Amino acid sequence: MQNFSSKRLRVAICGAGIGGLTLAVALAQYPDIDIELYEAANSLTELGAGIGLFPRPWKIIQMLGLEDDLLMTTERKPRQGPVPAFNYRKSDQQAGFTFSTLVTNGTLITLHRADFQAVLLKRLPRTCRVNCSKRLRTYTQRESGTIELIFEDNSRTFCDVLVGADGLKSATRATFLTERANWMGSRGRIHEAADVASCIDPVWSGTVAYRALIPGDRLSAAAPGHSVLTSPTQYLGKNGYIIAYPISHGKMINFVAFVCRHDLENTKFDGPWTGPCDKSQFAGVFAHWEPEVHALIHCIDKCLRWAIHTMKPLRSFVSGNTVLIGDAAHAMTPHQGSGAGQAIEDAYILATVLGHRTTSRETVPRALRVFDEIRRPLATGVVEASRMNGRFFSLEEDGGIGFDQYTGPQLWEKLQKLHSAVVQNWEWTWTTSVDGSIQEALRRLEGHDCKY
Repeated sequence: MQNFSSKRLRVAICGAGIGGLTLAVALAQYPDIDIELYEAANSLTELGAGIGLFPRPWKIIQMLGLEDDLLMTTERKPRQGPVPAFNYRKSDQQAGFTFSTLVTNGTLITLHRADFQAVLLKRLPRTCRVNCSKRLRTYTQRESGTIELIFEDNSRTFCDVLVGADGLKSATRATFLTERANWMGSRGRIHEAADVASCIDPVWSGTVAYRALIPGDRLSAAAPGHSVLTSPTQYLGKNGYIIAYPISHGKMINFVAFVCRHDLENTKFDGPWTGPCDKSQFAGVFAHWEPEVHALIHCIDKCLRWAIHTMKPLRSFVSGNTVLIGDAAHAMTPHQGSGAGQAIEDAYILATVLGHRTTSRETVPRALRVFDEIRRPLATGVVEASRMNGRFFSLEEDGGIGFDQYTGPQLWEKLQKLHSAVVQNWEWTWTTSVDGSIQEALRRLEGHDCKY
């Protein structure tokens, strides 16, 4: 990274996914901050997949001026008030049926991840340099606050703030936590050191997801009037569920099938975490499910297997002038559709504290601690809420008691209670606003009562 003496801060972002790119766009509002992006891949290409954004992160999209460009890529339009989001069907039987609809206050905007990335890339300022084929190996933090980054190709550079947006297998997190564990161990705090070290590597959630994109015209031809052509739908059943919804103006259907083994949560997954697969690897799990599910699976040509890994909760997202965001900080299951939204919130709040007039090279640690205290509790809560949704959607109650023992009115009553639990678990996405987090960050940075 070049030494721009006129710049207030030099910020290095490792990882050019949703979180890293959003942060770069948000930081571009502050011309006295030098931004450099480092991406391990040899090009900025997103795998095709759908993401959903609830009103909280969509407010940030609006504040960054991205709304119009993103709305051109989707048939979903933001609306105020009650909006149907997903239909829930009990589908692990021949005659499936819809038992409820998740109604949100404000629209869940569904997007193609690649479309989202393209919009972010278009909005990057020319002054933001993007470096591909740059995988971080490690970093060292000097007493002055300056950080030296060392990449796998042996090249080196320097920055004032290092942002680890490098995903689930974050090299930034590995260095961050290894240093902390070693420091604790050197002071005889053996148990604490072991606890910190246990957070370095991700753990398997017990769930495997199978993702695919289905051409909308193919599904329409195979199953005219299929629910998913017009309505986002979740097909629930014992030990798994399927979510499907239209993206790219209905040209494609985003499809994800989840196969759940909750008894294997926090164990080691045997085999590659991701890779192409054949639908035969999961179709058998849904063989006795309803015809709408069969029609979706029938239309799949290519799919990707994804063993869903998460992280144990971190005590802090910050160490000195280094900060973690997105999956590097709080990788979660996708059962609330909030992973991308949480990365966007991380990015905007981080940009807010770094861009604030009180933040300089000397006060970076203070700004990052403000970020940590605001973002970490909320993100950690979303991780647990998402975990619980995975159990709800695979029809597993606490204690492992399934729904297969119920029929008739008893089953209907249980499903309505399930719906109430899902709504209660999810309502934070529309009953709370990111405005509160922004205002709290500003209050702490500007207030005389700030304890940092």
